Amino acid sequence: MNQDELEPMTPERAKKMYLNARKGEVSQSTLDGYHYRLKHFIRWCGEKGIENMNDLSGRKLQEFRTWRRDDGDLKPVTLEGNLDALRVFIRWCESIDAVEQGLHEKIIMPTLSKEDEQAESILSTEQAESVLEYLRQYEYATRGHAIIELLWHTGIRLGALHALDLKDYDSERETLALRHRPETGTALKNGKEGERIVALNGNVCSVIGGYIEHNRPESRDDSGRKPLFTSRYGRLSRTNVRETVYKVTRPCYYGVECPRGRDPDTCEGTHYDSYSKCPVNVSPHDIRRGSITNHLSEDVPEKVVSDRMNVGPDVLDKHYDKRTEEQKTETRRGYIEGV
Repeated sequence: MNQDELEPMTPERAKKMYLNARKGEVSQSTLDGYHYRLKHFIRWCGEKGIENMNDLSGRKLQEFRTWRRDDGDLKPVTLEGNLDALRVFIRWCESIDAVEQGLHEKIIMPTLSKEDEQAESILSTEQAESVLEYLRQYEYATRGHAIIELLWHTGIRLGALHALDLKDYDSERETLALRHRPETGTALKNGKEGERIVALNGNVCSVIGGYIEHNRPESRDDSGRKPLFTSRYGRLSRTNVRETVYKVTRPCYYGVECPRGRDPDTCEGTHYDSYSKCPVNVSPHDIRRGSITNHLSEDVPEKVVSDRMNVGPDVLDKHYDKRTEEQKTETRRGYIEGV
């Protein structure tokens, strides 16, 4: 099909149609992932004055690839994820005659080494302790503090935290119940298999209890449920949880000098709605990686971590266990001494 036969469509409309078409095919968390990866492409189109998907070419997609790499200072593995989402989107656009056939094949994917494949960002134990020390001293039992404590202590996914209701927290048993409730908008990534009871410790329960008693706005979501984490308008959105994590994990926020030497007064990552542009803060999933690695480093058996974090052993080893070989050796040594 040549360009004259294509049907005009704006990038924003194409993205909305694509996400709507994928509803029901993938989980909400996966759909959110598509949205967050593609929003950078839409932003680039706006900056370049591209108002019609018909105008895209292999050369322009290469320009986006370079722009996205430099704009986000992305690691190869992160760039690959962004480009892979774009390639799937462009292929779908081909099916509705919004772009020329075969355009998705012109997106050049980065070549990853084995080290690149495992070079995902992570909240280290040292960083987590610094963030939590600050929050415990200056923002005790705030919503942000409770979110970070829970994510670090439990290693649960963003979607699981978003799905929590007030009644899912049992202060007497010191547990959280993770429940799959897709009919009212809070599905778990692994469906019913993701349901479980997660044990908490007393310190985390004190934070949650303080948050519920003093800082939790009383509100219901659109389904009439009482969420654990709320805003004045109902259940706290995934976007707001992400923004909270981006905000409080910036080194300049919790009183540590910026590793990149940036001036907080001029850094774009210090502005509201731009916290994600900080080059060294982390996402909720980075906290999950760090939490899992920390559990393993503290000699928690892999089977226990696998069950607690709802992740298979193979995936745990490949994508979440960020211990060095020396750390793994010392952990194994503890189990075989005296044998």
